[in-house]
Amino acid sequence: MPQIAANGITLEYEDNGAPAAPPLLLIMGLGAQLTLWPMELVEALAERGFRVIRFDNRDIGLSHKLEGAKAPGMVRHILAKRLGLNPRVPYTLADMAADAAGLLDALGIARAHIVGASMGGMIAQHIAFSHPEKVASLTSIMSTSGNPRLPQARREALKVLTKRPASLEEAVLVEHGVRIGRTIGSPGFPADERRLRAATAANVRRSVYPQGMPRQLAAIIDDGDRRARLARVQAPTLVIHGEADPLVPVEGGRDTAAHIPGAKLKTIPGMGHDLPLELVDEIADAIAGHARAAEAIP
Repeated sequence: MPQIAANGITLEYEDNGAPAAPPLLLIMGLGAQLTLWPMELVEALAERGFRVIRFDNRDIGLSHKLEGAKAPGMVRHILAKRLGLNPRVPYTLADMAADAAGLLDALGIARAHIVGASMGGMIAQHIAFSHPEKVASLTSIMSTSGNPRLPQARREALKVLTKRPASLEEAVLVEHGVRIGRTIGSPGFPADERRLRAATAANVRRSVYPQGMPRQLAAIIDDGDRRARLARVQAPTLVIHGEADPLVPVEGGRDTAAHIPGAKLKTIPGMGHDLPLELVDEIADAIAGHARAAEAIP
């Protein structure tokens, strides 16, 4: 896969679909490589007439790493924010949004349909209110508004996501990844064990960089409540959320849609914090239909 200079760093990206088709940018979440977008979903979107671009966020996968940069501890950081303090962080979600905008610039793309999942949804929201000229439409998947009054992640989901693996041996990392997938995945659409294990092993072999996740998490905590900023979003917006999400409860999606003018909300029974193969066509249809409707708006 190619690399490209964007926003002063190097980003690894992948480009699928017809080059002349309307561009659609996929942004993945916390500690997740671009490969967490199922290839079946990428192909489904390309078959529906889009040029599908996905990339590794900074500090993950094969993109630029901020070696040596230190993030404040999660608990201390959360307490400081509640006290109105702003600990220094290596970078912000606004910086990550600028990475994505810079990627589009480097590819010669003036505007794109922006689709983000989880933390990627937060980054996509940032692009929509900070770089509105680049957004043909916005789709925010299993993400949230940052409203501190919303229900929080279930304890077991947060624990498994933030727990460090016992070692960096491949077998240990694969077991750790499978455990995460099982804990935060869709109870209504449990992943096939062999496929989950094979995909996790492939991701481990592609890249292992645990140092990046605390810095990305610090960017999320630092960003705080986005509700006032979401009110500035002008792009046609679709919010997709699983009704059984243990990491970002469905209330996060509902609150996001409630604070973006004209946003549409689609909740899916049985869906957790992943993109099950059984839902690929439903999700692809929703994204593609929303993007085509946005293009029809004068």
